[in-house]
Amino acid sequence: MTTLFPPRDDYRGSGLVFPEDFTFGSATAAYQIEGAAAEDGRTPSIWDTFSKTPGRVWNGDTGDVACDHYHRVDEDLDLMAALGLQAYRFSIAWPRIVPTATGEVNQAGVDFYSRLVDGLLERGIRPVATLYHWDLPQYLEDAGGWTSRATTDAFERYAEVMGAALGDRVHTWTTLNEPWCSAYLGYGQGGHAPGRHEPASALSAVHHLNLAHGRAVQALRATSTGDPDYSVTLNFHVLRGQGDGAAEAMRRIDALANRAFTGPMLRGEYPADLLEDTASVSDWSFVREGDLATIAQPIDVLGVNYYSTATVRLWDGVSPKQENDGHKGATGGTAWPGSDRLVEFVEQPGPYTAMGWNIAPEGLEELLVSLSEQFPEQPLMVTENGAAFDDEVAPDGAVHDRERTDYLRRHFTAAHRALERGVDLRGYFVWSLLDNFEWGYGYAKRFGIVRVDFDSLERTVKDSGHWYRELIRTRTVEA
Repeated sequence: MTTLFPPRDDYRGSGLVFPEDFTFGSATAAYQIEGAAAEDGRTPSIWDTFSKTPGRVWNGDTGDVACDHYHRVDEDLDLMAALGLQAYRFSIAWPRIVPTATGEVNQAGVDFYSRLVDGLLERGIRPVATLYHWDLPQYLEDAGGWTSRATTDAFERYAEVMGAALGDRVHTWTTLNEPWCSAYLGYGQGGHAPGRHEPASALSAVHHLNLAHGRAVQALRATSTGDPDYSVTLNFHVLRGQGDGAAEAMRRIDALANRAFTGPMLRGEYPADLLEDTASVSDWSFVREGDLATIAQPIDVLGVNYYSTATVRLWDGVSPKQENDGHKGATGGTAWPGSDRLVEFVEQPGPYTAMGWNIAPEGLEELLVSLSEQFPEQPLMVTENGAAFDDEVAPDGAVHDRERTDYLRRHFTAAHRALERGVDLRGYFVWSLLDNFEWGYGYAKRFGIVRVDFDSLERTVKDSGHWYRELIRTRTVEA
């Protein structure tokens, strides 16, 4: 196995002090926590449709109620304040804002997020708003979804609405969360909504998501009357190679998973090797003159989501095994063919989280350093990092989630080491604030530093949440 960045130790740092201007936050997503799926004018998203399709989501779970955050927003805001969060990264449900194809704005939806932002500011918490965390309005998917250029038009109009409504108070705008998942898992591999298995459509979705990002940044800048930062959040594949073709396998996946987004967004071009690798699938004729200049908008911070590494190898057979990742980690199965040899993702050594993802804090340090070297003028932010484990509730109601606390300690150590190596890292958002609807896994996997009883909806701060509160208070990683 080829390892680019062998770990120096176990990353269990202690006494590591973060700078005063380093931001500590936590993150959620609308469909995963809000509930109220058919209230106050909200219409279905692709995840409502997908989750109600038999066999798509574990146990037939849906986000109809989720954590009921929509009705418990004040309770959750007080919880954030009690944890000492300095920033909260949330997403806006597009179907709450523009619920029909007429384009008419639903004021009740706008008002909900306005109250949320005001509540954060009243508690001294910076609002970090994500426009798109996978919940595309179903009426747009019915018209082609992210394979259609018209969806980027609709996204630009949606961004204009939100910029005008909240741009006087939002601290940071994030256009997209993990477009890799939206494109490849949604339109290629099929494990995410809308559940399509169309490689050419996945590549079209890549471009239209990139274009939507650029157009949204322009729209937000034009309508925000405050002085917000602008960002996008990407989930990066930190790659390991196996076998004689390790370097080639890593190059192909790096092009497909990483540089397909950083190339146009940060360099104004698609990598030539990506276009060559995918020529048998698409001619990329959906890229029009002027698109790349639109995509390459300057941003103030690049959001970095990291959970695990991925090991790849070249595979000489006809049909490598397919694995449904179902969330944010490495691709399952194969990449798109670039020649007569495909790329297979293979099992990695443990230990693992409850998602089956390997625990590799050195990968976070490696990723941050690599991005800093590739884009030295671009500030970075860890916008998601966390872990699912099989939590147990003690007789007294406490949740002693030692594994999650240890996971966070090790990854904050990795982030601190990146800072020591000169990386311009501005902050860190723990995923997730609450246990929630975990996409294809329904309510079976728990990432929260706060436990949610999905019967009573009672919130309980886990030991990891108490540990995080102390980290924020002291700015110091301790055992």
